[in-house]
Amino acid sequence: MQHIKLYILFGFVIWVPGKLSSQSFYHYYETKNRAWSNIANYFTPPARLENQMGDYRSPLRFYNGDKVETKEDWQKRRKEIRDRWMERMGPWPEVIRDQAFEVLSSTQREDFTQHKVRFYWTPNEQTEGYLLIPDKKGSKPAVITVFYEPETAAGIGGSSLQDFAYQLVKRGFVALSIGTTETTENKTYSIYYPNRENAQMQPLAALAYAAANAWEALAKVNEVDTTRIGIVGHSYGGKWAMFASCLYDKFAAAAWIDPGIVFDETKGSNVNYWEPWYLGYYQPPWNGTWDPKGGSGKGLYPQLRKEGLDLHELHALMAPRPFLVSGGSSDPVERWIPLNHAIAVNRLLGYQNRVAMSNRPHHSPTRESNEIVYAFFEWFLSTK
Repeated sequence: MQHIKLYILFGFVIWVPGKLSSQSFYHYYETKNRAWSNIANYFTPPARLENQMGDYRSPLRFYNGDKVETKEDWQKRRKEIRDRWMERMGPWPEVIRDQAFEVLSSTQREDFTQHKVRFYWTPNEQTEGYLLIPDKKGSKPAVITVFYEPETAAGIGGSSLQDFAYQLVKRGFVALSIGTTETTENKTYSIYYPNRENAQMQPLAALAYAAANAWEALAKVNEVDTTRIGIVGHSYGGKWAMFASCLYDKFAAAAWIDPGIVFDETKGSNVNYWEPWYLGYYQPPWNGTWDPKGGSGKGLYPQLRKEGLDLHELHALMAPRPFLVSGGSSDPVERWIPLNHAIAVNRLLGYQNRVAMSNRPHHSPTRESNEIVYAFFEWFLSTK
């Protein structure tokens, strides 16, 4: 039986393997100290927005109006929320739990190995991505990165402020970069199951399902600690990461980089959940799904708006797992109002410092905003 040492660090209980030397622990302490210093200020909304709930329907009330008052109540309410959303979007097929990555090629890059891998992300469709594994031995945390294609996050093809997988592997994480290359090239962007002509679930639900299958394949990599797998993405990838982490509770932590965390037609092309590759799917040909000025729409999106459903309900499904919103032009500081509902759920469960948001003026990430993302994962997923 492995011996465990218990430490209290910044008010958090930290469990560390007993074989870790005092010198190693102090190195670990310094890493944690730096990570916490970089993120500590992002768990509290500005005073003017603290406890402001807006017009969002509280996740702490059942759909029939009954109040959630206990942890046991919350588990029932949590199921009610997830069931409602899955019913509206279309249920997932069975998650694929019995596959491992097929390694197509391997390349040594700096202090890590890059494997090009293939796996089934739906029952009838394979995809290829990049699995980056640090040379350092031992069990490691891992993060899945999601985007329009897998090369950008893997740092292939030039420098980028979206090379999340590359930056994370350099920090000791196993990183899996995946993306929708084929549909990006033909400008249909998403995943359609079983096919685009007759999709059985909304594309964002299909993307979340694909990420769940990626989690299961990544969990079979020997170097990965399955209790410490997170997910991150920007914009389109941020929407993907948000739906995946909220709907699949094996993700231990998540960072959503300016996806538009709630419905907001005033934000134009970036918070465009009405598109047929997100939540506005209908059988093609596509000729428009929603008029942001109030015209009639197609697909699921107008129905969600009519029912008063919004994405803050999905945020609540994360509790008590931590998440960070790296906000830009799509997610300004006022997004603390819907995030306050997730804070309230965590408070009921006895947790604090589980909901964070940083802000910048523009949609694209910056070096500074990315450092907050990496520190977030170092704090919540790294142990040594």
